[in-house]
Amino acid sequence: MVSLLYLAVYLVGLVIAWVIISIPAYIAAKAVTGGRATFGGAMGATLGGALVYAIVLLGVGFFLGAVIGASAWIFAVLLAFIAWIAVYRAAFDVGWFSAFAIAILSLIILLVLQVLLVALLGVHLPTFLKFPF
Repeated sequence: MVSLLYLAVYLVGLVIAWVIISIPAYIAAKAVTGGRATFGGAMGATLGGALVYAIVLLGVGFFLGAVIGASAWIFAVLLAFIAWIAVYRAAFDVGWFSAFAIAILSLIILLVLQVLLVALLGVHLPTFLKFPF
């Protein structure tokens, strides 16, 4: 029974983190698309981008790693980033440059959000976001 409670708390925490991390993507997409973006679209892009990034990173790193060795992870990260941009491109119905701009702008907004959350509430975003503060 206790482990089911821990699982429920963990899942709620993941959903809350997903919503918080979707906010910068929504703001950036609103700015780049001229207001055409929706919050639901940003949440889908955030979830889809993370899943596609992880799949491409692990797949390319694993299969290409068998061929060229440890340097395959450099290509894996590059291809995973391009795949993530492709998800943003499809989700927000924009071109490659605009999708790249949304990704970079959302990262900047996420950094500002991190600073504000720490300064005002003492709350950090999940630890997979390795910010130096």
